Amino acid sequence: MSKKTLFAVAGLVSAAALTLTACGSGDGGDKPVTEVSAEAGSQKAATVLDKPFEKPDLVLTDTHGKKFDLRERTKGRPTLIYFGYTHCPDVCPLTMSNLAVAKKSLPKAEQEKLQVVFVTTDPDRDTPAVLGKWLKAQDPDFIGLTGDFATIQGGARTMGISIEPTQKDKNGKLVSMHGTQVIAFSPKTDAGYVLYGEDATVDDYTKDLPKLVQGAKP
Repeated sequence: MSKKTLFAVAGLVSAAALTLTACGSGDGGDKPVTEVSAEAGSQKAATVLDKPFEKPDLVLTDTHGKKFDLRERTKGRPTLIYFGYTHCPDVCPLTMSNLAVAKKSLPKAEQEKLQVVFVTTDPDRDTPAVLGKWLKAQDPDFIGLTGDFATIQGGARTMGISIEPTQKDKNGKLVSMHGTQVIAFSPKTDAGYVLYGEDATVDDYTKDLPKLVQGAKP
């Protein structure tokens, strides 16, 4: 239901333009949101970014209704950040499920180090209570954040991820259009240096998480 990531080779460098996806609808966006490097013909799920993203300066509300300073609370810890919404019928729950299953393959000590942060793109419906209940079914240690839409949108934009206000599709169903990338932040530099598209599988994350926890390239 969504568009594949497109790769265009230019000289010695390959660049990929990542597109918006309307979760739960048949419409995909065609607006490029960021540029990354990848080997031509590479089948790896992970894409190491040429220019790592700075961690968003976001202060939002967690599932307990308390203020959560993203930079401060995840500083020096391996962190995966994803923007999505709980009413999504497909990509968002699958992505969180894949991460939850892969996380369980890590040794206990490394599981405790890893931070998985889910930032809602649909804050009007995703209250702290709704987020908490939804994430508990995935992994009770996953962090859910909500807040003002404009603030969330601005934070996503700093990571090259576009999101749009929730709106009704042609069938009258409320959907959220948003980038579906998972971005991994290094515990060494706190920079977002690895990106995964929505096609990343449990096996992909299971293979890569041990390296990401150490801040190494997958």
